Amino acid sequence: MNSMTIRSGDLRELMAVKGDADTQLAARHLPLLRLDGCEPFLPLAAGFAVYGQESPSVSSKFTIRPMAGTVVEYAIWYDWDIQHLYDLEHVWVHLDADEQVVKVEASRHGKRLVMRRPDGSVPVEEGRPVLFVEPGKHAHWADNGEMHVKSGTLIEAMCGAFAGEQGIHLSNRFSDRGLISASQLDIRLARLKMKRAAFGPCFEFTRTGDEGQGITLVPWVQLEAWIPQRVARLVKDLPSTVPHLAAVFLDCGDTLADEATEEKIPGTEVVVKAEMIPGASDMLHQLVKSGYRLALVADGPRATFENILKPRGLWDCFEAHVISGDVGELKPSAKMFATACEALQLTGQDLARTVMVGNNLQRDILGANRFGLISIFLAWSTRRSHKHRLRRERPLLSISHIWKLPALLEQIELSLPLPVASISAEPKD
Repeated sequence: MNSMTIRSGDLRELMAVKGDADTQLAARHLPLLRLDGCEPFLPLAAGFAVYGQESPSVSSKFTIRPMAGTVVEYAIWYDWDIQHLYDLEHVWVHLDADEQVVKVEASRHGKRLVMRRPDGSVPVEEGRPVLFVEPGKHAHWADNGEMHVKSGTLIEAMCGAFAGEQGIHLSNRFSDRGLISASQLDIRLARLKMKRAAFGPCFEFTRTGDEGQGITLVPWVQLEAWIPQRVARLVKDLPSTVPHLAAVFLDCGDTLADEATEEKIPGTEVVVKAEMIPGASDMLHQLVKSGYRLALVADGPRATFENILKPRGLWDCFEAHVISGDVGELKPSAKMFATACEALQLTGQDLARTVMVGNNLQRDILGANRFGLISIFLAWSTRRSHKHRLRRERPLLSISHIWKLPALLEQIELSLPLPVASISAEPKD
């Protein structure tokens, strides 16, 4: 099992004062969370608050209304939900004057629901609520059989095909106050991390939140101060622990722009205007939105590409514009690719994580292969040959339409090997 629990040293700032009366009360009734045997993410900490009268919750959107005497609220922190970084779930335990549990409420996908077993009883053992946690998503149920029947298919989909859909959860009490933020690259890397963590639930709840060192219990104010720091730490680690492409190099003619529609200044090679290949503009914006670093690596005069790309707002999609008219050499010259790498400050180790996309086997693909890049042939136009003459003109990958590129890039990223450092530094329970 690929456990994602963190080392105890990361929780040193969350040590509660054991002699405090409220802490002892919260410890006695800390929920026992039963987790799927394939669950990769254990709960790490719980921030509690005690209420003796009706009050707004300090950690959720709900109002606390004690049923009998006291309510202990637990805000339970997981680093990851199978669909995103950041997961804060809640359990509310209602106690009477004799400290008996008379009611248990818990969160389930944004709702607060009363927890009852099929026979109507409160799910409590030795003063502790006993709740079953949805695999990957961590919503609460009082009965695992009911969970499986009512939501099993949806849970399996979220843990599998839809893993990583949200990347980083940025619609919460912390992000709303500007305490949590992430770049487009961060979000993409979080998505990739969770896609790699996709799993099939077994719906056998053989693990619990008491495993290892258990859930660190602290007052909510301490957990509230810690969560933004924790998220920042997790986000900072993503680039070094999640395999991803360093850059994407793109040709222009018959890769982005349709050469059949080019209009040139008479007697020159300067194109004054041309139509984009269907889907090319949206594809570029999608790559930028996903945080990819892009470089234009194209043969021709600079004016050609400025005339084609600038009027459509596409010029600034690229961090670098490496153009043969400026460099003084045409692809497959290594100088074109070296100039692009230098412009993006890529190292030799980044070459195997850099893609070159083009329509010309003799220039784009041959040059990329010789330079050690991942070559992708766009077989959209028949203007040039699709048959390689030399072994090194054979592309590593091919696509028929440019709009298929984003999905292919994700497939490439998911196939990249994990960094050796991240494997050796895998946390232990």
